[in-house]
Amino acid sequence: MDKQLDILAFGAHPDDVELGCGGTIAKQVNLGNKIGIVDLTRGELGTRGSAEIRDKEAALAAQILGVEFRHCMGFKDGFFQNDEAHQMELVKIIREYRPSIVLANAVSDRHPDHKKGSDLVSSACFLAGLPKIKTGQEAWRPDVVYHYIQFEEIEPNFVVDVSDFMSIKMEAVKAFRSQFFDASSKEPETIISSQEFLDSVYYRAANLGRLSRVKLAEGFTTEKLLVSESLTSLK
Repeated sequence: MDKQLDILAFGAHPDDVELGCGGTIAKQVNLGNKIGIVDLTRGELGTRGSAEIRDKEAALAAQILGVEFRHCMGFKDGFFQNDEAHQMELVKIIREYRPSIVLANAVSDRHPDHKKGSDLVSSACFLAGLPKIKTGQEAWRPDVVYHYIQFEEIEPNFVVDVSDFMSIKMEAVKAFRSQFFDASSKEPETIISSQEFLDSVYYRAANLGRLSRVKLAEGFTTEKLLVSESLTSLK
């Protein structure tokens, strides 16, 4: 069977993927890659909005990015764990879509769900490749797992030039209108609801671009050393 997806991007909450790697996803879609998004939770504990509102926002953001599909696992926001029950649910998803590349939450971050989501996805990717774990599907292990960067500053192992796709990323982020800056909103203020937070998303991309000599970039960390065919293929 051919691999069904090139890239499967996981987020603990709706909007994690958009904030962390929305520009990269938009770029890879433009390059012809088949990409899906899996949200672990509906973000139902978010201070602003509701799960129902975020369902609609997530669908709009997925449409803006141009991905093949978006699926929500329905895990419990704030309380899901990296345990057998949750691992097995993700093993089934990974085996179903057979991605070459998996994108996952930051390896550590301000929100505890982000690290938990990072660890859970990494565990499930490994377990999905073990034939003795029976799900009625063929075993499948992605080639690589990359972790995007979220609220905290983490030094990336590599960056992707998203200079031509930052506008799509920001449009997808702003699809989550209940969560981010909206001058007309009567919802409580949060750490991510200010104009300054939205500005910081752009500033980080600009700073990573400055460091890598492009205009705008998104950073990722890796679980293994990257391999290049030659020195001349590196930039």
